[in-house]
Amino acid sequence: MDSMRGQGGIQMLLTAEQEAQQIVYAARNVKTTRLRQAIEEAEMEVSNYRSHLEAEYKQKLYETSGSSDSTEKRLEVETEQKIQHLNNAASEVSPEVIAMLTKYITTIKA
Repeated sequence: MDSMRGQGGIQMLLTAEQEAQQIVYAARNVKTTRLRQAIEEAEMEVSNYRSHLEAEYKQKLYETSGSSDSTEKRLEVETEQKIQHLNNAASEVSPEVIAMLTKYITTIKA
C-alpha cells in the first residue's frame, strides 16, 4: 500500500511540475509579447520625437533663411544707394578735377 501511495505522490509531483512548467512558459510568452510591444512603442515615440525635432529645425531654418533673404535685399538696396551717392559726388567734382589736371599738364615750369 505504501508503494501505491508513493507512486500516487510521485504522479502528483510530476503533474504539478508539468503545470508549473506550463505556467512559466505562459509567463515567458506574455513577457516576450509585452517586451516586443514596449520596444514598438518606444520606437514610435522616438520616431515621433525625431519628427517633431526635424519640424522645429526646418521651421527655424526657414525663419533664419527668410531673415537672411530680407537682410540680403536690404544690403543690396543700401549698396545701390551708396554707389549712386558716390557716382553723384564724382560727377559733381569731375569738371574741377579735369580742369586741375589739364592746368598741371599744360603748365610748364621754368
